[in-house]
Amino acid sequence: MGPPEPEAPPEPAAGRDHGVAPGCLLVASPGLVEPEFERTVLYVVEHNDAGTLAVKLNRPSDTAVRDVLPNWDHLVAAPKVFFAGGPVKRDAALCIAVLHSGVRAEGDGELRSLGGRLALLDLDADPARITPLVDGIRIFAGYCGWLAGDLGPEIERNDWIVRRDDGVVQGATTSPITADPTDLWAQFPQR
Repeated sequence: MGPPEPEAPPEPAAGRDHGVAPGCLLVASPGLVEPEFERTVLYVVEHNDAGTLAVKLNRPSDTAVRDVLPNWDHLVAAPKVFFAGGPVKRDAALCIAVLHSGVRAEGDGELRSLGGRLALLDLDADPARITPLVDGIRIFAGYCGWLAGDLGPEIERNDWIVRRDDGVVQGATTSPITADPTDLWAQFPQR
């Protein structure tokens, strides 16, 4: 009898990304009934070795942007309210901008590319300088976050359905700035 076969090392949690990448969507499965995430559609802003950051696309609040950040109100897409981005840092704002066609988000850091025409917008930037660069913005209060390896088990448990951003998924827009965000979840096949 020879030496025992070495066991294969476990796959690192960070390596099991289940197709999660910046720009993809996490659609809550029908079985996810936790009130914070029930019937939500999340847009993944970052996914790397440190973890995952996403925002809820379909949770508009009652707080008008003009009441808190009046200098940005003219660029906010309808509905012109803050969106509940997630349970983490609800007192902090994260802004996603849709750039005009042909505009690139690079250089001074006020606009950080998320891919395609999307960028993170630093709300400390001068609105007058940003206005000619963007088609619209959406501002999120807080975000959803997972440390490396924490999201994978939720996907394996079928809490989340990963949808890649290909522009349209059976008629549903995957843009973080959609005209009818409250019914967004129902637009996705739940399998």
